[in-house]
Amino acid sequence: MKKVTLGRLIVYPILLIAISIVFKDQLVSALTQNNGFDLSGSLIDSNEIHHGGPAKDGIPAIDKPVFIAARQADYLHNKDMVLGLAINGIAKAYPIKILNYHEIVNDFFLKQAVVISYCPLCGSGIGYSANIEGINTTFGVSGLLYNSDVLLYDRETNSLWSQLLSKAISGERKGIELDMLPVNHTTWQGWKKQYPDTVVLSDKTGFKRDYSRTPYGNYDKSQSLYFPVSQLNKDYHPKEYVLGLKLSGKTKVYPFAELSKIKSPYKDSFAGTNVTIVFDAKNRTGKIFDGGQNEIPIVTSFWFAWMAFYPESVVFKASD
Repeated sequence: MKKVTLGRLIVYPILLIAISIVFKDQLVSALTQNNGFDLSGSLIDSNEIHHGGPAKDGIPAIDKPVFIAARQADYLHNKDMVLGLAINGIAKAYPIKILNYHEIVNDFFLKQAVVISYCPLCGSGIGYSANIEGINTTFGVSGLLYNSDVLLYDRETNSLWSQLLSKAISGERKGIELDMLPVNHTTWQGWKKQYPDTVVLSDKTGFKRDYSRTPYGNYDKSQSLYFPVSQLNKDYHPKEYVLGLKLSGKTKVYPFAELSKIKSPYKDSFAGTNVTIVFDAKNRTGKIFDGGQNEIPIVTSFWFAWMAFYPESVVFKASD
């Protein structure tokens, strides 16, 4: 594994041109600034935290999400990808085509505060309980990145949080970890089949964005990365989708290329726990359950992103 250098996979100019088109009002003049965040004492080397282009809140989170019935979502196609979350008897879908432009949705399921986060550069969609030490917390987009992954910040203390580490890396809440929720990264068709009564985030967000197109072009299929990562594992295509599992302080990763070779459901054992992997190739999604058939919160992301954060992960091979 090698550290990515600017001369190889990093294509800052392409990214900045794309961002300037979509977020032209929010670009800052000096990319060396930290958008006002204090990185002293950070759990991450501040030299590995990069400015993504937009200013703090330049990519606006959705704070007052409006939901509509599935039958009203005429802007969605069956193959469009969504993040789906079903808790407290309520099912909601958050389309990736909207999250590409906002990255964060602050929401409630009845009285339970949640935050839905998506990083287009890492293909990672994760939901968290937003009740931190008894306080309902809202999040925004910092404009900073670590390992090409979005750094969120909470508006109560201005602490920075790493999405893929699920942890605050600087500020008053440094070291606190967020509780992951069982978010399903799947197609709109697949989610509706599971939850016919689901509601879905409306494209009437209050922001002027063309949600019919992605600002990232063919990034999700290319070999290129826009920003440095601490380690680059080349065993798979960097944008190969994977399921990332964390159990008892250990990590395992299930590349879709391997999961497509096995019969689902598949019984596995990891970190002293018997698990069942349910993989749906048609809808490009997977879930993992424990021995009691309780869904385990997992991360769906690009291969390069998971391995940059968890390089010691056990890699699932169908041949094993």
